[in-house]
Amino acid sequence: MAASSGDDSRRPNPLPSALVSNLQSVLAARRPPPTEDASVTAAAAETSAPAAADDGPAKPVVLLTCAGGIQSPGLAALVDALVKGGRCDVHVVAPESDKPVCGHSITIRETVSATSVDFTGAKAFEISGTPVDCISLSLSGMLFAWQTPALVISGINAGPNCGYQMFHSSAISAAREALMYGVPSIAISLNWKKDETKDSHFKDAAGLCLPLIHAALADIEKGTFLSGCLLNIGVPSSPSANKVIIMS
Repeated sequence: MAASSGDDSRRPNPLPSALVSNLQSVLAARRPPPTEDASVTAAAAETSAPAAADDGPAKPVVLLTCAGGIQSPGLAALVDALVKGGRCDVHVVAPESDKPVCGHSITIRETVSATSVDFTGAKAFEISGTPVDCISLSLSGMLFAWQTPALVISGINAGPNCGYQMFHSSAISAAREALMYGVPSIAISLNWKKDETKDSHFKDAAGLCLPLIHAALADIEKGTFLSGCLLNIGVPSSPSANKVIIMS
């Protein structure tokens, strides 16, 4: 596991068995403590998000998008895992159809429409534009009551996103858009292989990534999430049989 930053060359490459603990140990100071106004906004968001089981502190908001579209199995698997995990309040804004290889494209000279959709355990919208449009519109404050989410996740997308592919990837671009807004972000991709990968593998991938997401949320809450980078997670085909995750 490696997190992209200017001083990566001074950190050793950890063993795969220590992925989660190393994620927590290498991340540097990130976020200031929330202001009183932000707390008020977060409380307002609770009225539209799933109710907490008790009167404890509000859960962090996680915003999801997926280049595969609102109906993609990867998005559904990740939402289901996060909702069942109970660690955060889940919000979804995704394209109304598959938007692969869009890069960091945005919609201009056209109206971008947003339509509320049913998504078990999450408040969700489908957008007529690109994945970057989804993040930009969400973080503008036009769709949700919260001021800003704690974390943005792009995924789980079908197909690898590494090397030169990252320049064209809609999935990476959506996470990069969040980073440009100063919001921590993660991109997750499953190495899809034709006639081999099954939709059920997205569920396995979500379960494999859930501890990493929870570790990131813990660091964000402590103010120790690494500044100025996004995490790009690559899950291998048949993740239940191949549990080594590539992170960059």
